Amino acid sequence: MSGGLRVSADKDTGVAVVTLDRPDRLNAIDPALAAELASCWHALRFDDTVRAVVLTGAGERAFCTGIDRDTDVPQPNSPYMVDDPLLRIGPKANDLWKPVIAAVRGMACGGAFYLLGESEFIVADTSATFFDPHTTYGMVSAYESAAMAHRMPYGEAARMALMGTAERISARRAHEIGLVSELTEPGAALEAAVQCAAVISSYPPEAVQGSVRALWTAQEASRARCFAQAPALIALGNLPAERQAELFSGRRGREYRIR
Repeated sequence: MSGGLRVSADKDTGVAVVTLDRPDRLNAIDPALAAELASCWHALRFDDTVRAVVLTGAGERAFCTGIDRDTDVPQPNSPYMVDDPLLRIGPKANDLWKPVIAAVRGMACGGAFYLLGESEFIVADTSATFFDPHTTYGMVSAYESAAMAHRMPYGEAARMALMGTAERISARRAHEIGLVSELTEPGAALEAAVQCAAVISSYPPEAVQGSVRALWTAQEASRARCFAQAPALIALGNLPAERQAELFSGRRGREYRIR
């Protein structure tokens, strides 16, 4: 892979590490990286030497901060049609049923939840924080909230969506509520995730992939219903792009609480 994505595979363990590689942009996703992610998941479907995947972000500051704010996404003038460039960036959206483990260091927010929501489980180090900035900037948190409502208690997902940039969920709290399955020392999340992936990769892949598919089926129907309503909710509730940009610029550097 080139550009904003790095992929390395260990043929002995059967584990591939997929790294969002835009640390200067806090691993934010632009159209090029979105296309690379979709292509990566598609390629891994056909690579039988890879039996488990770890997804992480480059650098110490962020796993991923969602869509790149410099990305211009023109929208149709209709509440029934919303073009979301992140809908196809996840492994499940690309029909990959090999297990994916997320290794989180630093910030994970907004559009990062498209990726975390399609991972089997999350390993994070103590520097990790989770938040959803949408409402702060006049945007509806629809797809992101739907994904997180399946990964954490409803009250926690609602609080994160509604509090916006005013507070962040600490790695400790994320572990307490089950969003994060394992908490590590700073810088150790990737190694811990790779160790888990190596164990899973040693098992018969048919059984592993069947289990992943069965687990996903448990939430697939309700998730699809949520996603079906998302375009209209976004079209009705989002402020104009110019006003969003004003709010974004005006709130940079504001203080926030970590809980």
